[in-house]
Amino acid sequence: MASFNVLFFVLISILNFSSITTKAEDTHFLYQVCSKYRFTAINTTYQNNLRTLLSSLSSKATHNTEFYNNTVTGKTPADTVYGLYMCRGDIPSDLCGECVGNASQRLSTNTECSLSVAAVMWYDECMVRYSNTSFFSRVTVAPGYPGYALSSPTNMTDQQSFNRLLYRTLNQTADEAANAPIGAKKFATKEAAISIFQNLYCLAQCTPDLSPEDCRSCLDGLINSNLPECCAGKQGGRILYPNCNIRFEIYPFYRSLQPAPSPAPSSNSRDKRSRSRTIILIVVPIAVVALLFTLCCYMLRRRQKKNSKTILRENFGGEGAILEGLQFDFSIIEASTNNFSHQNMIGKGGFGEVYKGTLPDGRHVAIKRLSTSSKQGVVEFKNEILLIAKLQHRNLVSFMGFCIEEQEKILLYEYVPNGNGGQQQKLSWDQRYKIIGGTALGILYLHEYSRLKVIHRDLKPSNILLDKNMNAKISDFGLARIVDIDQDRGETNRIVEYAMLGQFSEKSDVFSFGVIILEIVTGQKNANSYTSNRVGESLLNYVWKQWRDGTPLSILDPKIKEDYNQVEVIKCIQIGLLCVQENPNSRPTMGTIVSYLNNHSLDLPSPQEPAFFLHGGFMDPKTVAQESSSSHQSGKSSTTFSINEMSINVNYRLVS
Repeated sequence: MASFNVLFFVLISILNFSSITTKAEDTHFLYQVCSKYRFTAINTTYQNNLRTLLSSLSSKATHNTEFYNNTVTGKTPADTVYGLYMCRGDIPSDLCGECVGNASQRLSTNTECSLSVAAVMWYDECMVRYSNTSFFSRVTVAPGYPGYALSSPTNMTDQQSFNRLLYRTLNQTADEAANAPIGAKKFATKEAAISIFQNLYCLAQCTPDLSPEDCRSCLDGLINSNLPECCAGKQGGRILYPNCNIRFEIYPFYRSLQPAPSPAPSSNSRDKRSRSRTIILIVVPIAVVALLFTLCCYMLRRRQKKNSKTILRENFGGEGAILEGLQFDFSIIEASTNNFSHQNMIGKGGFGEVYKGTLPDGRHVAIKRLSTSSKQGVVEFKNEILLIAKLQHRNLVSFMGFCIEEQEKILLYEYVPNGNGGQQQKLSWDQRYKIIGGTALGILYLHEYSRLKVIHRDLKPSNILLDKNMNAKISDFGLARIVDIDQDRGETNRIVEYAMLGQFSEKSDVFSFGVIILEIVTGQKNANSYTSNRVGESLLNYVWKQWRDGTPLSILDPKIKEDYNQVEVIKCIQIGLLCVQENPNSRPTMGTIVSYLNNHSLDLPSPQEPAFFLHGGFMDPKTVAQESSSSHQSGKSSTTFSINEMSINVNYRLVS
């Protein structure tokens, strides 16, 4: 019976993962260019042919085809229409089909384009183009089809060094994309190190109908002519033309292109000629039974999937569709943790418990199980799931999925155990500095580069996850708030607006980041910062006094001893104090902070008194209302990154 249950569980799990529909995000319109030459009459032959063409493009895109061109021939050359689409090389087939369908619909109905004889439309995920003249296999450089450029508003600090790296990496990416033969996917990505905690990510793509020479020529024009005018020295940028496009960022914006692992070779290497009739008579009935059993499991899984969709619809409404690929069945989670056994528990807080487990496919997970009395309410739980699902930069957090079933509320994070028996690992200064820099980049992404502008509101060491290479990732978005952003940031008012409880701003995250820096440098927690009425108990007060007295290095964690960079330590202390200044308007932005960390030659301003160093020893009540809500949730973290005494229990580390 036990063996039967195991087999049943494995088959159910296989069907579960194979039948999940992946739809993690929507398509994002970028730009369109429509010809000024228009139809003179409604329902002309050309317009009818155009509708036929766009319908054929949309239909083809649903058949796992990343590039397709077609011609609808009219009775006269003037009635013939040519068109194609191309999806970004890392986009999954379902999202490609959705993008082409949306673009075709927009070209048919948009008042600016619907009567144009030629047009090109770009989405983040695809490009659709048509014209009354043939353009296949030719690079279009005519003024009627200008490109589109979009750059980051933030400059890199050391622009000269960054530009050298940028042009070198983009040219290498362009070479790789162009080397593909005609008809093959001409798409490539590359990564290069800017500094010890910052990387450059590049993408280049051409339409597959171009020859390698024409593709490279098209990309060369973008890199060497267009990029210097719009994007050189910026922290990110993209240039789109009808035949080719490039993009670069300081965060990974594209999906992994690594192929799935090959199936393990069969363990049965016996010569077929040696098989006896008896074995055949045994194997065939077993195979038939297994097939029938699998069919039953499949039907059962279909019923469970319908129930799962119902749960998503009830909890998330119309946005539940984007979460289907992240939903886990409770039975799988329960089995992976040995029914939430005490031996599998690795953490406990105000939210509930954290358990380690292993999924049927072998992945290790840390499971955050919210108790019925959790301080994180149902609204915050749902908001956290929606927010992470909408974020493009998945390296921010090691989030895998969630489960909602009856009274159960569960979040899944990837968990990497190690073999040191849970021994604590001392952190060097270089590792601490890397964590500071990585955390700064994560917050900058949330504030400036995410498709949703996010204020985290609960930044603290226990919400900074570390992977095996000590790369920092931001976690726990239960208190995060999304603020509306401009149309040119790629979002509209259809963003889910989370309940705004109290005042918050980017500067509240900056304040929290400043506290994190000072805790990392000193190796001590700012335990009483939010609750004490005595100034003497505040870590910020202590650091400020040493800074004011000209002895900043005296606060450095003694465990670091002599192995540290004095310039970096003093700079981090100064940045931390700048972040926790009493006046929020005096605190730097995260973009400025990243610039400070990247460039040792920059002169930093002198910090003023921190918020907790007030005459009389009390915080301003408005600041308390703004900052304290995150501290009241401090007991709910599921991670084990402990700044206190600057040690980390690496056996419990959650990583992506």
